[in-house]
Amino acid sequence: MHGFQLSRLLFWAAILFLASLALKPWLEDLFVQMRAEPRPVEARGELAADELATIRIFETASPSVVYIATTGELLSPWARNLMEVRQGTGSGIVWDRQGHIVTNWHLLQEARSARVALADGRAYNAQFVGASPEHDLAVLRIGASPAGLSPVMLGTSADLRVGQRVFAIGNPFGFDYSLTTGVVSALDRTIQSDLAGEIRGLIQTDAAINPGNSGGPLLDSAARLIGINTAIYSPSGSFTGIGFAVPVDTVNRVVPQLLAHGEYVRPRIGFHGNDAASARLLEELGVQGVLVLQVEPRSPADRAGLRGTRVTGSGDIIPGDIVQRIDDRPVVSMTELVDLLEGYQVGDKVTLRILRDGTVLDLDLVLGGRYGELD
Repeated sequence: MHGFQLSRLLFWAAILFLASLALKPWLEDLFVQMRAEPRPVEARGELAADELATIRIFETASPSVVYIATTGELLSPWARNLMEVRQGTGSGIVWDRQGHIVTNWHLLQEARSARVALADGRAYNAQFVGASPEHDLAVLRIGASPAGLSPVMLGTSADLRVGQRVFAIGNPFGFDYSLTTGVVSALDRTIQSDLAGEIRGLIQTDAAINPGNSGGPLLDSAARLIGINTAIYSPSGSFTGIGFAVPVDTVNRVVPQLLAHGEYVRPRIGFHGNDAASARLLEELGVQGVLVLQVEPRSPADRAGLRGTRVTGSGDIIPGDIVQRIDDRPVVSMTELVDLLEGYQVGDKVTLRILRDGTVLDLDLVLGGRYGELD
């Protein structure tokens, strides 16, 4: 009898043991669910100084950044190699309290209309003011109240140094108000753009720039505007570490003309030169500079008495004046001369140092605008 009871006891003990093994995961889950609570948060302390600095830059500058959406047929942004960062959306900056918005020309070139959204969510239909395709810059205007606008702080690009930190804010792929960081990778870059032609004097950066960043600001560590993001170099159409921005000194020179005239008028002297055609003659003369081939009538060059190259009846070539300096800066090619003139405004007075028949002369003149004439 006692043996039978012991067997039954062992049997049920085994059953309970096996049942407990089977129910153990469920019981453990039930126990965890009954006692489930959020884990305590570990104190992290203060943010690092560089983190706080980056946050301040974004909080200071982002109210000056706008989201631009265009309508109309636009070229595909997925071209290979050098490409404009463009889709149906892009970025821009608030220029002043009169509602002027600065962005890229390639973003608007084939658009029928544009709508601008501010950082606080207000959106406006934009009016086209003007553009300079050679700088890939354009200006829009919106009807926002002055009190509701936050113009971007302007810096300078003249003292930029390779390696200094930069920050880009924009709307890549439609993700609005995205911040990326990097450094100035190089200065004075020239790129060939299918839409804007050759663009010179650009800032190169490794801050991530993608489709939608076009027209947005490149900032320095003081949250000042130092460039307008314009293009990337990318075989795939997306960021690969090489982006370009129009320097703010160029922006600050071009935009006032777009506001006043709707277009950018290059300062001109008013003569024609050709480096290839002049190279052999200058080599024979043993001098460097820009040979004046023809002087435009009524231009500043004409008024200053600049002389062009002549061909006699017998076919002999009589060299014209050779421009060797503008103010205190030497010039050795027509391309270099045009680049130097970019630093001036129409109406500025300059001194040309020329070589005429072996004699060095200084001629003063006032730079003109269209076709070399004074506006």
